[in-house]
Amino acid sequence: MLHITDLHATVADKPILKGLSLTINAGEIHAIMGPNGAGKSTLGYTLGGRPGYDVTSGTVAFAGQDLLALAPHERAAAGLFLGFQYPVEIPGVSMVQFLRESLNAQRKARGEASLSGGAFLKLAREAAALLKLDPEMLKRPVNVGFSGGEKKRAEMVQMGILDPKLAILDETDSGLDIDALKVCGEGINAIMRRPDKAVLLITHYQRLLDYVRPDFVHVLAGGRIVRSGGAELARDLEDHGYEALA
Repeated sequence: MLHITDLHATVADKPILKGLSLTINAGEIHAIMGPNGAGKSTLGYTLGGRPGYDVTSGTVAFAGQDLLALAPHERAAAGLFLGFQYPVEIPGVSMVQFLRESLNAQRKARGEASLSGGAFLKLAREAAALLKLDPEMLKRPVNVGFSGGEKKRAEMVQMGILDPKLAILDETDSGLDIDALKVCGEGINAIMRRPDKAVLLITHYQRLLDYVRPDFVHVLAGGRIVRSGGAELARDLEDHGYEALA
């Protein structure tokens, strides 16, 4: 599904990714861990197409397409979802309006019919219930006044509605208490643990991986993957730190 080959990327002309290669097949969940400044978030932003994250060499193929040739909205329509460590607030735009416009824009790009208001509201309520998010919060401006846990749940609701092929989740566990962490982990499993989907989890800690058990764990250091293994590697990192295992 995703094939990254010798990817180099810069931010403000500073090299961050320095020859990163990674393959994620459909049906797999991969976790990337590593110290601060290793390039984990840069990888997510680069794959999502965020301006200012410039690829200087390497290739990225996603679902048979050249991902780097696509604009950010085209990557989303192709089935890529990027979850942020710090979801942004959008005053004046209701969550339900934002989600409906997002979904129908992607459906239009794929040549699919738009959902009616009633059909969308049914879908949104189901997604909110899965993440134990009060459906009344969907009427509020996007993330405005939401707690950290509510923002992450709302983002998982967005993922459930958009139904992507590949979810790149940048430190979804950041700022979550124990209960919210469990709900978000169970939501990721319910939405994305399927044979035709894949997940790339970017995280510092083992705790999310107790709920979303990955097929593979990778250590990112110095802009490249320096070690890969199974789920047990995350526990080793928790016990011994990055320096000893990198």
